[in-house]
Amino acid sequence: MAHPTSRAEAVLTRAWQRRGPLACLLWPLSLVFGAVARLRRLLFSLGIKRRQRLPVPVIVVGNVFVGGTGKTPLTIWLIEALRAAGMTPGVVSRGHGADLHDVRQVHAGSAAREVGDEPLLMVQRTGVPLVVGRSRAAAGRALLAAHPQVDVIVSDDGLQHYALQRDVEIVLSDARGVGNGWLLPAGPLREPASRRRDFSVCNLPAGMAAPAGHFAMRLDGSMARPLAGGAPPQPLASWVGSRLRLAAAAGIGNPERFFAMLRGAGLAVRTQALPDHHDFADNPFAALDADVILITEKDAVKCTAIEAIQNDPRIWVVPVTARIEGALAEHIVEKLRERPTA
Repeated sequence: MAHPTSRAEAVLTRAWQRRGPLACLLWPLSLVFGAVARLRRLLFSLGIKRRQRLPVPVIVVGNVFVGGTGKTPLTIWLIEALRAAGMTPGVVSRGHGADLHDVRQVHAGSAAREVGDEPLLMVQRTGVPLVVGRSRAAAGRALLAAHPQVDVIVSDDGLQHYALQRDVEIVLSDARGVGNGWLLPAGPLREPASRRRDFSVCNLPAGMAAPAGHFAMRLDGSMARPLAGGAPPQPLASWVGSRLRLAAAAGIGNPERFFAMLRGAGLAVRTQALPDHHDFADNPFAALDADVILITEKDAVKCTAIEAIQNDPRIWVVPVTARIEGALAEHIVEKLRERPTA
């Protein structure tokens, strides 16, 4: 089953994978979108619109393909990689899904509706100093004022936020590639696939090779923990062949990736796709006929705050960890150390 909004998104996503009738109908609008995007980039490159530089290096993690490609697991990986290199990272984010009018620091006990689900997840997983705000530069200044020990900032999903000067750009894609290669709304691209970047990462299922010039990222999710607590984590493999009725729900940018991971672990699950950043106010699990319901960590940070859901013993959370093939961390650190000092 799928939420009505998710069904509409699925129709458009399928249309974006080929140059069919719907994509062709929308193609003239993509020319307008592209012209506006080019003009905006030109205004920044000519200095008509001002870029702001922070006093520490900035790494931007983003994508040109609209929707979920796995930026949060990649950002968490990057936080840990920078720490392993002896650095003290902080993160700035837009805080999608939050009603923000200023900058706001995120704590482990923050409410997702106030700071966004992805920033909250990153703080709970890593304890990283993190500030959300519409202006990444303002968020960065607030972060450094509150945490002067931070010596590198990661901008989560800020690739098109040109107002913030950056030192390293990481562009993330997935197995969908560039779709039909057209810009929004005729295709899935926010910018041309050829746009410059420092590093390219491709989030792929096991066994699928990365395109030339890309670092392959694999998401490992082999365990589940109960949302309500009170029981130890359990391997997904323990449910293989079980007579229990298994279901999976996901309110992320690409729910099918989560479902495919569970099927790849040998689980036969009924799936429920929800809109990205779903708020769970409607409790989609109430009428779900299942003994076990598997959800993502991103959804869990919201579900734990909802009284009607937080104590449901059927709900289990499946954390994922990014594994990057190759020496991406070393290349990023090397590039940061080449940055001229202020």
